[in-house]
Formats: sequence, structure tokens, C-alpha cells
Amino acid sequence: MIRIAINDDTLVPWAELDTFQQQAAFNAAQCGANALFIGTMRDFNDGDDVTAMRLEHYPAMTEKKLRTLVEQAIAEHALDHVLLVHRVGEILPGDPIVLVAVWSAHRNAAFVACREIMEALKHQAPFWKQETLPDGTQRWVEKNTAG
Repeated sequence: MIRIAINDDTLVPWAELDTFQQQAAFNAAQCGANALFIGTMRDFNDGDDVTAMRLEHYPAMTEKKLRTLVEQAIAEHALDHVLLVHRVGEILPGDPIVLVAVWSAHRNAAFVACREIMEALKHQAPFWKQETLPDGTQRWVEKNTAG
């Protein structure tokens, strides 16, 4: 089972996980491992304080890329389930931005796949970030930070 969502609503990771696992198609009995990553907005970048961020995307392009990344991970790591939820819109420091959760028969596959999906998302998915600094200045982020 796969669920990929991009929305501008507040992301509540634990509620997303609970809802996903309550679906009839979710089979916990086949899964020996679950790994997850929750990314939050930090209040600094490139040596400056950041007070807010606007995250933009082109829906069709971004959704297609995320689905490709997830399908590659499923094929490579024999994953049973994948949940990927990403925020867009106005985000404040401390807000959750992304949730990646994977389920598999074995822990190594779950750990590796979760990290690979997140790293691929950070470096390949078409999201554009505009940061707001304390003085009100806005700037576009040209590159993602390393790991």
C-alpha cells in the first residue's frame, strides 16, 4: 500500500501514521519493521536566522517525481507499505514539513529505504523554498543542505 500526499494543511505526523495504519489494506502482520523520518523547519539556514518559509511546488511534476522515488524504493527493498506526506505553503520554525514512513519484513530494508527516499526527495523533488529573515527580507533557497 502506498500513500503520497502533498498539502498545505498542518502536518500532524502521528495522526497521519494512525490513519494510514487503520486502512483495511494495511497488513501489520506481514511487517517485521517500520522506519520513519519526520523533518521539521529549523530557524536558521546559511548562517542566518529564518522566521518563516514558503514552500512551493508544481503539483503534477512533484507528485510524479515522488511516486517514482517511492516505487523505486519498493522495488529495490521489497517494502510492504510506504507513507509520504509533504507540506507546502507557509511554514514556521518547528513545524513538521515531511513524513516518510516505510514498512518491510526486515529492519535493514526499512532503515535503508526510509533514508534513501528522504535523501532522494531532498535532492530530486521539485520543491522551491522562499525564506523570510527577521528583517522581513525574503530569499529563494538555491540548494538543499547536505544530510
